[in-house]
Amino acid sequence: MTIALIDYGAGNLHSVHNALRKAGAQDVVITADADLVHRADRIVLPGVGAFRACRDALVAIPGMVEAMGEAVGSRAVPFLGVCVGMQLLADAGEEFGRHDGLGWIPGTVRLIEPAEPGIKVPHMGWNDVILQGTPPLLEPGEAYFLHSYHFEATDPAHVAAVTSHGGPLVAAVARDTIIGCQFHPEKSQSYGLSFLSRFLEWCP
Repeated sequence: MTIALIDYGAGNLHSVHNALRKAGAQDVVITADADLVHRADRIVLPGVGAFRACRDALVAIPGMVEAMGEAVGSRAVPFLGVCVGMQLLADAGEEFGRHDGLGWIPGTVRLIEPAEPGIKVPHMGWNDVILQGTPPLLEPGEAYFLHSYHFEATDPAHVAAVTSHGGPLVAAVARDTIIGCQFHPEKSQSYGLSFLSRFLEWCP
């Protein structure tokens, strides 16, 4: 089973690669090859940095967005977006202006504006992952977060989990064979490794 870890210059690739291996993956390929992504059995899209920069870097790889879309849409390949990789699933992001996302899960990525005074942004550190309904792969627990923008999903049915930081924030989204997590599984120790292990075994 080949896991394609997409290299577009905007992710914590080696940490995610190592975490996937620790979670049980045998064949993890860090790649910017759209053909390989198209053929992969699992796809992981990491992301660190600003929404626009990540989106532009991904789109700049010839055929990559199309390959991801074909793999997920036609072959129902399990897909994981991590942090900004999750945010890119949205219709748009509002960091440094409004910019189009992939549009796979309807919603907009907006600046965190805590309802409670004294709450700092970015949201950084360990926090609860609170399930919404019975989402795939996720379990209640604590994970590591680091973000200033958050995913506002159009349809509450796509919200798989939330966390709290001066009010509720989306911690994960899911639809069909797509799941995205705002937390960093590669930094979330046993919680993150268990989540990645379930992703590797996922047969949606």
